[in-house]
Amino acid sequence: MTLEDVIKLCSEIGFDAVDPTGYYFPNYPAIPDDRYVYQIKRKAFRLGLDISGTGVRNDFTLPDAARRKAEVGLVTKWTDLAAKLGAPVIRVFAGTGKELPVGYNREEVTGWVVEAIRECVEYAAKRGVLIVLQNHADFIQTADHILDILQRVNSEWLAVNLDIGSFRIGDPYEQIARVAPYAATWQIKENMFVDGQEVETDLRKIVQIVRESGYRGYLPIETLGKGDPRQKVPVFYEKVKKALTAA
Repeated sequence: MTLEDVIKLCSEIGFDAVDPTGYYFPNYPAIPDDRYVYQIKRKAFRLGLDISGTGVRNDFTLPDAARRKAEVGLVTKWTDLAAKLGAPVIRVFAGTGKELPVGYNREEVTGWVVEAIRECVEYAAKRGVLIVLQNHADFIQTADHILDILQRVNSEWLAVNLDIGSFRIGDPYEQIARVAPYAATWQIKENMFVDGQEVETDLRKIVQIVRESGYRGYLPIETLGKGDPRQKVPVFYEKVKKALTAA
């Protein structure tokens, strides 16, 4: 599907907002021209949808400082696009791999990540866009990992994109509850990993955590794996809606 198709589908299903992620724009990572950006913005508005955010693929754990600088440049360019699109947040990753670069320890690599995110946050604040850091079972694997970075950067323009399916060590519900107060957006997924085993998400439990955290924003959902999204997405949408009503 094109982004336009996705927006139309979301409107038909009954969503309140849509998240046009950067790497589904044509020719990513190149920035599309303003005409296309405003076409997406107009279409969402005309179909009754807010734009809840966008996101990029980046890696701040690269040992080469010049390459990390280029990754910061990628985020800042797409931050400009987020502002034009009216997206309040842009998602970023810390790093894309679970393994540390050879010859470096976690403390050193975390320093690179913090420095890069700080640059992104300072730029994004000038554009009125929040940087939201996603836990993605990569460099960030635990609540401690993501909270450490947040505390080091220490900016009101940095928050969390809380991905419930990417805490895969121990009890994910406990870790989600710890991070939830810092979330500016979420990714609600069909399955989670409890003690390393993939199981169906207890949506009522997730909704309870969301409510107890005081969160007031959108709850983006993400379906994964094989199957037709035209069939899978409406089913999961209804499950999440039911959990929200029941909680």
